[in-house]
Amino acid sequence: MKSGQEWIAEYSESHRNPKNKRLHWICVPAIMWTVIAFLWSIPVPEALQVHPWVNWATLFVVVAQLFYIIFGVAIFATMLLVSVGMLFFTAWLEQVAPFALWQIALVVFIIAWIGQFIGHHIEGKKPSFFKDLLFLLVGPAWEVNYFLRKIHLIS
Repeated sequence: MKSGQEWIAEYSESHRNPKNKRLHWICVPAIMWTVIAFLWSIPVPEALQVHPWVNWATLFVVVAQLFYIIFGVAIFATMLLVSVGMLFFTAWLEQVAPFALWQIALVVFIIAWIGQFIGHHIEGKKPSFFKDLLFLLVGPAWEVNYFLRKIHLIS
């Protein structure tokens, strides 16, 4: 299996254009949140309903974190904080939104993916996930890696 830095280096190859990068900074977190929101919206079987936070979204976050371990402690911890923040936002939004959570997520999902494909059109390269679906998890780690380097928490 590739190291976290190998995943990031490979992802970076198709994310060099400044406009594509800016679109990714908006769209990648939006898509990550929509996945969490969609999963949060899927009913949990009655036999597994032990707590509202035991659901498909939290299971996804746990499994994704197992992948993020290969990126190192700083990226792992930051991804955990981001993911938990998105879970809290999702729980809150479900309570206060005038529309169903999945409907809001669907609109955001469509707009964000349009942004992603516009970015890749500008870049002139296909999205990385066409090569390997794990790149859908690498995108958020790529952004966290950049951020942590920018604030000198990792080198």
